[in-house]
Amino acid sequence: MGRGKIEIKRIENTTNRQVTFCKRRNGLLKKAYELSVLCDAEVALIVFSTRGRLYEYANNNIRTTIEKYKKACSDNSGTSSITEINAQYYQQESAKLRQQIQMLQNSNRHLMGDSLSSLSVKELKQLENRLERGITRIRSKKEIELENENVCIRTKIAEVERFHQQHANMVSGQELNAIQALSSRNFFNQNMIEGGTTTHAYPQPDKKILHLGYSFIAPFNNL
Repeated sequence: MGRGKIEIKRIENTTNRQVTFCKRRNGLLKKAYELSVLCDAEVALIVFSTRGRLYEYANNNIRTTIEKYKKACSDNSGTSSITEINAQYYQQESAKLRQQIQMLQNSNRHLMGDSLSSLSVKELKQLENRLERGITRIRSKKEIELENENVCIRTKIAEVERFHQQHANMVSGQELNAIQALSSRNFFNQNMIEGGTTTHAYPQPDKKILHLGYSFIAPFNNL
């Protein structure tokens, strides 16, 4: 069976009237919120209960909306100057920006683990999923950066080892060239190199000179 129509009149039973007030008040606030989100409308809702309690909703600053309402009602011509229109527009935009800033600040506090008492179980689960996805992306990025650093370190090590090897080869080549240069200048005795003996080679006197000297001395001996 569907819902039956209710006669719109004051409910005499106090308990039923209070229950109906709570239900319809929540529904009215929900409809106001949906209207502001779906249609991007500026909505302000004020409700006073029979006991004088205030219930309100506004997607903008409620005071700004009331002042805007007063200006609209007091303007009999229905026109406004360009300055007033611009002022109202910038007021609305600034209010939206403040609201967005507030939402971002609340989101950051939630991510840091603060102000969690106002969140429901569903909202906490969504927050937990966001944190897990963020941690996964951070770990993936960290692994990539570590791998890049390892590649750079291995490249530098290979360059250092190659430099040392080239330096060692250069030193060996210089020593070999020095030995060859000394050998070409007869630094070592030829007999030592070929025969392996330690006999020193002294210059021998010319035999012709000795023979002439002997012939020259002999006549004086005959005298």
